[in-house]
Amino acid sequence: MGTARRAGPPAPPLGATPGRCRRAARRGRAPAPAAPSTPASPPAPGPAFGAYLDYGPRGVARIAELSRWLGGADLRVAHTYLPGDRWSNIEGLPGFLDAWADWRKQEDDRLFVLNVPMLERNEEGVSDSEVRGLLRRGAAGEYDHHFRKLAERLVELGVPDTVVVLGWEMNGITYTHRCGPDPEAWKTYWNRIVTAMRAVPGQKFRFDFTPNRGHDAVPWTRCYPGDETVDIIGMDSYDQPRGQSFDEAVTEPYGLQQHVDFAKEHGKPISYPEWGLFRNGDNATYMRRMLAWLDEHKPLYNTLTDYCPHGVWQCDDNPRASEVYRKALFGRTDTEVPAPTDPTPKPTAPPAVPPTRPSNCSPVELGDWVEYWLGGKLCLRFDWWSRTR
Repeated sequence: MGTARRAGPPAPPLGATPGRCRRAARRGRAPAPAAPSTPASPPAPGPAFGAYLDYGPRGVARIAELSRWLGGADLRVAHTYLPGDRWSNIEGLPGFLDAWADWRKQEDDRLFVLNVPMLERNEEGVSDSEVRGLLRRGAAGEYDHHFRKLAERLVELGVPDTVVVLGWEMNGITYTHRCGPDPEAWKTYWNRIVTAMRAVPGQKFRFDFTPNRGHDAVPWTRCYPGDETVDIIGMDSYDQPRGQSFDEAVTEPYGLQQHVDFAKEHGKPISYPEWGLFRNGDNATYMRRMLAWLDEHKPLYNTLTDYCPHGVWQCDDNPRASEVYRKALFGRTDTEVPAPTDPTPKPTAPPAVPPTRPSNCSPVELGDWVEYWLGGKLCLRFDWWSRTR
């Protein structure tokens, strides 16, 4: 993000395997009509949701854990980030994407969302003048081969339909792949990357253009590279700045409403690859309003950023927002067609306070079958130095 914005997940060590919603209470269904003479088609899956849970294989394993906490909710999105430290990692570090690809291929309706940096040294504070030169080199085609390698790797892994969040938060100042130093070169470079990746046989990628909410360093509309190379128009939306109301987040220039309107004008679906709490702490009102916004505008997918200070499951700092999120998504499958006028009672709500584990205790991943016979997770105190899962 831009100035004074939230910190991203910690960068993985070099050479290591890296690790980085909507108001949805399931409604009852109207009384069933008489059986048709021919079988009805199954309902199409609704908008997909999930959460960012970790960079690497632990992030994949935690999808099932989060689903259990949400009463068996169907999390259909897995979301991770390629490290932007060096080109070899941007090409897809061997072994890093395997677990994500395996998860995606288990069900046809799942989405794998991958944030892809456009330049190496992506979080090293590179100056505007150097960024300008790098963008122009990219626009001239100097880096095309790195993205062809990434596309080939994704196709080989059997995930040719990956949603690629390319050059995210380009309207801020955090990343080397920011747009501000030279918007025209940035757009040309984006188009070259998309063209290079689409040229790989077997690909079915969708490219997601995702700025920060609001103006930030440069209006994100100045960075839009064109309808031919953008498939989804996303937005990263955190509860900030301090003191801002949700209504202000909707109506501010380049805010939530302008995002929805811009996507509609360009005939594109919307997404929210990153959203969550931030500057206003445990803000249950923000959580409730954001879930309602997602429910109303039906993005293709959304993924909550679930680490402190943004999250609600892996972060103990936000109990009120956590309760709102859990109640809203408890038991959600996204395969049922809701009937707003149906008076049938909703499923029993989850406990008001999420269950907690003993302090200084870390759950051990033993698999669903072993945990079934144990009656829960085995918890060991070898993780005394860490407060997160």
